[in-house]
Parts: sequence; structure tokens; C-alpha cells
Amino acid sequence: MAVTIKSQREIELMREAGRILGLVHSELGKEIKPGMTTKAIDRLGETMIRDYGCKPSFLHLYDYPASICVSVNDEVIHGIPSKHRIIREGDIVSLDVGVEYKGYHSDAARTWGVGEISKEAAQLIDVTRQSFFEGIKYAKAGNHLNDISKAIQAYAESFGYGVVRDFVGHGIGQQVHEDPEVPNFAQRKKGIKLMPGMTLAIEPMINQGTWEVEWMADEWTIVTADGKLSAHYENTILITDGEPEILSI
Repeated sequence: MAVTIKSQREIELMREAGRILGLVHSELGKEIKPGMTTKAIDRLGETMIRDYGCKPSFLHLYDYPASICVSVNDEVIHGIPSKHRIIREGDIVSLDVGVEYKGYHSDAARTWGVGEISKEAAQLIDVTRQSFFEGIKYAKAGNHLNDISKAIQAYAESFGYGVVRDFVGHGIGQQVHEDPEVPNFAQRKKGIKLMPGMTLAIEPMINQGTWEVEWMADEWTIVTADGKLSAHYENTILITDGEPEILSI
């Protein structure tokens, strides 16, 4: 495993990529409304990314056919935008977005409610977001990767939710996906020791019911095995000499 330590110049580029990504998410979140197609969200997001002078990280990555992963309700991740998929009042929509700025990537995800959503859906979104923040309390130099993973799992499972095992967070930098893998659930080993200059994409994927997931026929979209809702929250962070810095917020 080769975990890269970023130079100050690299950190500055990733900081700018993250700043732009945070703006894209904020703007996209305001645009989501009933009646939109998931393809319209993708087009809007790609236009925003390019208008900021960046490239969409996900377009054609491993042959993924869009710029924004748009996952609705029981779709966990990697939903492919479609002109035939219309979002409706009460849906929850997870947007996973990556931007490349001058050769460096930032990756972040948000789950949004469409119009009025149920209390249960709102709680799932809130807990998923907070599980990220519970995890990064341990994202400090000298701690181990598993400290983050354990904290995310403990918080999410305290609400009776399922923590997805089949997909994990990751390192990030010149590549969207770099070492190390960052699980959202406890491991047998402590994992790598965290060091200043490491950049990680930490991304809890939390299900209302079982942690188990299934692949759809398109070979991309991942759904909950029991058809219940799923939420996703992710940021790119920097390990420092003190508190972690969130680059994509």
C-alpha cells in the first residue's frame, strides 16, 4: 500500500478543488425539485463544474457514463442519471460528485430531501451526515484508520441502521481513488497510522434496514437488499498536525 503524503502545493490545489466542489453541491441542492429528471441534475452539475474551470472526475471513470452519480431512495450509490427517471415529492436523492482542478481531485456526496419528506427519511439523512463527523473526530495524526471506521459504525448502528460493507471510502489526490481504503465499519486490524498530509475521502453509506446491497442490471447502480432507504455523506479531508481540515465543505 502506497499512501501519498501531499506537499503544500498539492494541498493548495486540493483545497481549491474542494472549495469549488462545496459550491457545486450547495448550488445543486437548491435546484433539486419534484418533476426534475436525474439526467437534468447531471447536466446541471456538469455545467457548474466546467463553469468553475474544473473537469468532472467521474465522467468515463471506469466507463461510468455521467458526471454526477444520482441515487434515489433505495439506491445506495452509482445511480446512472436518466431522462426517464423523474424525482418526486418525498424522495431522497444522493448526489456523489467529484471535481478535478489542475490535476487534483476532490470527492464529496450529499443526500437531499425532495420537498416534504418523512421524519424517518430526515433522520436517516441526519444520522448519516453526523456519522461522518463522529468518524473524523478520530482523523488525527497518530491515530489509526480503524479509529475512524469504528466511530462511524458505532454511531450509525446506535440508531438501528445498517452500515454498507461492500463499498468504502478511499485516499484521493492525483487519482480519484488512491490508497488507503477507508471502511465505515470496524476492522480486525488497526489500519495505517494517520500522518499529516494524507488526504482521505470519508463516505458513510448508511441504510435504513439491512447493510446488505445488490447490483442492478445496469452493472452500476447499487440498491439496498430490502428495498429500504439509503443515504450517503462524504467529504475530502486533510490530516494535519491538529484537527482534520474538511476540504470539500
